[in-house]
Amino acid sequence: MRPTWEEQGWERLAPRVGRRRLPGWDCTVGLVAGDGAALMVDAGSDPAEGAALRADAERLLGGGRSVTHLALTHPHFDHVFGAAALTGAEVFAAAGPAGAFTDGREELAADAVRNGIDPGVARAAADRLVRPGRVVAGKVALDLGGGLRAVLADVGPGHTGHDLAVLVTGPAGPEGRSAPGTVFCGDLVEESGEPQAGPDAVPSRWPAALDRLLALGGEDAVYVPGHGAVVDAAFVRSQRDALAARFGVSR
Repeated sequence: MRPTWEEQGWERLAPRVGRRRLPGWDCTVGLVAGDGAALMVDAGSDPAEGAALRADAERLLGGGRSVTHLALTHPHFDHVFGAAALTGAEVFAAAGPAGAFTDGREELAADAVRNGIDPGVARAAADRLVRPGRVVAGKVALDLGGGLRAVLADVGPGHTGHDLAVLVTGPAGPEGRSAPGTVFCGDLVEESGEPQAGPDAVPSRWPAALDRLLALGGEDAVYVPGHGAVVDAAFVRSQRDALAARFGVSR
């Protein structure tokens, strides 16, 4: 018998949509299990974690299926170093990050070491870092089968220069009404702590990125931060306003 999402340690967000809160940095990884394809959102902090996530996904999908699409929300080690284990998946990222996946590998490894990753593991993960095959400028829609659709949207810059969000919607109900969507926000939104603004952040444009995120998901969507518990649109608006005040951005 195929295990349930909860038995595998995933939080169910909507039918066939879930996420894992990974140990260490409380980083979110999402999974959308369509009838014809499966999308993972981010991939963990090293290839071993990515391999474990892939195995979990394959058990949930059943029938010898695996992840076919991988969306990387932004080029930070805790979100992308596991991507090397997702062999065969088509990899998406926001427009512009090619340098971060090639020229920026040493800095990604250095950041991982500063955050406690073993230097050898960090270097090996950086060496294996995948380069996205699909660059999203604007929006890309994916039909995953069974009425599940994902819209990948370049909503940055903000947390980094290249922030990708993913809106997932399911089939319409018997009255023709679609259930509220699920938005994977990456680190544009954080719930378990104050949003982190590193050297690659664009603080002056972060509040506007959250406006675009809210426009993507709408008032009734479930918003899934890169770190922390699921939130609603009111939380995202509040964090937007706090970031504007913190960085002196006029609204």
